[in-house]
Amino acid sequence: MSTIIYSSPIFGPVHSRRLGVSLGINLLPGDGKFCTFDCIYCECGFNGDHRPHQSLPTRTEVKEALEKKLIEMTEKGPKPDVLTFAGNGEPTAHPEFGKIIDDTIALRDQYFPNAKVSVLSNATFIHKQVVFEALRKVDNNILKLDTIDVSYINLVDRPVQRKYNVKRIINDMMRFNGHLIIQTMFMEGSTNGTSVDNTSDNYVLPWLNAVRAVNPQQVMVYTIDRETPDHDLKKASPVKLNAIADKVRALGIPCSVSY
Repeated sequence: MSTIIYSSPIFGPVHSRRLGVSLGINLLPGDGKFCTFDCIYCECGFNGDHRPHQSLPTRTEVKEALEKKLIEMTEKGPKPDVLTFAGNGEPTAHPEFGKIIDDTIALRDQYFPNAKVSVLSNATFIHKQVVFEALRKVDNNILKLDTIDVSYINLVDRPVQRKYNVKRIINDMMRFNGHLIIQTMFMEGSTNGTSVDNTSDNYVLPWLNAVRAVNPQQVMVYTIDRETPDHDLKKASPVKLNAIADKVRALGIPCSVSY
């Protein structure tokens, strides 16, 4: 089973399908996965197979490592399009997330003021005011919403929090007043003999209603790109992804598609 575990706290830069030249910031341990979801399509593998032994990087460690890398990039390139909080799990789980965002914005402004600051999050902590306020400050507040179907969420995203409530997540997304990007994984195939195809109207139309209510600045529709821990999953076809994107655009919301 091929998985990707990112070094901590800085990795890359890498080329992102959706964001361009991206310098990664991993606020989780560099030797394993630490996430509030256990998605069956995660490139980092299943949570139980990659338990970390290292500690979380401190705010100081993140700031120093990021500044060192940015100085190197000013001298040798490439110029980053984006500084992206991603890596081995849920970045907003870090207890100093808000302060680290402030540090990152200040360093971005100093070294690469044209670069964007992005956060890839599964939205499980946006109810926390400190996380909410931090995400309001970043350029690209990218929040996951694969579906609003509870059974599908439990089958595919597999939240580890027993009290996870997608309706509350949607209500909390609405608090951003449009300052967010919804990111949705569409795929086909199966897991343990059960279909995971969420490209049909049964899934797409209720999801569209949620998108309309949240009214994000953009939607990112994408499908599997790297090897997944569950090998029975399949890419959604470009035809289906484009059809879904057209439905989003019909709401007056910009939508990008990554195959």
